[in-house]
Amino acid sequence: MNHKDRFYATIHHQPVDRPASWLGLPVPAAEPALLNYFGVHSIDQLRELIDDDIYPIEVPYNYPPSNHIACAFNFAKVSHLDTPDERTLTAPGFFEDYEGPSDVDKFAWPDPSVYLDRDESRRRVAAAPADRIKMGILWSAHFQDACAAFGMEQALMTMYMDPDMFRAVINRITDFYLKANEIFYGSTKGMLDAVLIGNDFGSQTGLMVDPDTLREFVFPGTKKLIDQAKSYRLTVMHHSCGSIFPIIQDLSDLGADIIHPIQALANAMDAPNLKKHFTGKVAFCGGVDAQNLLVNGQPKEVTKKVNELKELFPTGLIISPSHEAILPDIPPANIEALFNALKSAR
Repeated sequence: MNHKDRFYATIHHQPVDRPASWLGLPVPAAEPALLNYFGVHSIDQLRELIDDDIYPIEVPYNYPPSNHIACAFNFAKVSHLDTPDERTLTAPGFFEDYEGPSDVDKFAWPDPSVYLDRDESRRRVAAAPADRIKMGILWSAHFQDACAAFGMEQALMTMYMDPDMFRAVINRITDFYLKANEIFYGSTKGMLDAVLIGNDFGSQTGLMVDPDTLREFVFPGTKKLIDQAKSYRLTVMHHSCGSIFPIIQDLSDLGADIIHPIQALANAMDAPNLKKHFTGKVAFCGGVDAQNLLVNGQPKEVTKKVNELKELFPTGLIISPSHEAILPDIPPANIEALFNALKSAR
């Protein structure tokens, strides 16, 4: 099978020669060790060497200091928290001292059309390998940004104490992403295959917010973002770290085709449990534990886990680390073991 056929067969629970795979997004600090170990000069060459199926494409968003679509809003009251490596949702946010929906206009909302480069969007997608799944990394984390807008504790209190104020902020954030995504989708129409969007809803043991509250305040925006991607005939991978078992069906019902990254050690997120409840209902991506196994395990242990996943999910699971960010604490030998086992006939 070629890469695209394997990807679509995997997510539609059809027979495959092997499950589809995704390396994820190695962080810059992890790249030197990976390049040295595999004897390549770029992460693109590494993806080619391991025969990965998905090619991720970051949105060219030029808004200092981060120049990253995931840090499009300067909500934090501490300026260095505007950079991706330092950003936290718990820092005091711009709206923590405001109390009414009319105050939403007091923030200097950025216009994505000013900072999102249309020509570079087309160039990046056109330059991606034609035989791979071209997946735009849009994030569009409207819930996480709403938490950052107030500071997380204040945001969660505002949801209950001043729901109109919370809605005003999260709706404005959602509108920003709908406009930004429209620019990216429109600039690359007919060239893109899939998109990654999402928010972190879970902790290690359960949801950070109860399902009904997410359905009331967050999922209306999620639905708009998914519907927008689907209007361009894109496959939607929805990301959320943590234990999100109670809302997997919700995300599927909202239109998500793939749930990512199935954090393997989080409560109720083990592969056998997901297989039991969601076979044929929604596809998954992830499963290879990046909290302990890939960090502390030996290559033979990684091989064993991948073989277990292949037996459990001969299809329906894109095998990948259970966190999209490959961090420096993961030995490259374990990444090699993951992909060697994935391609093994066993």
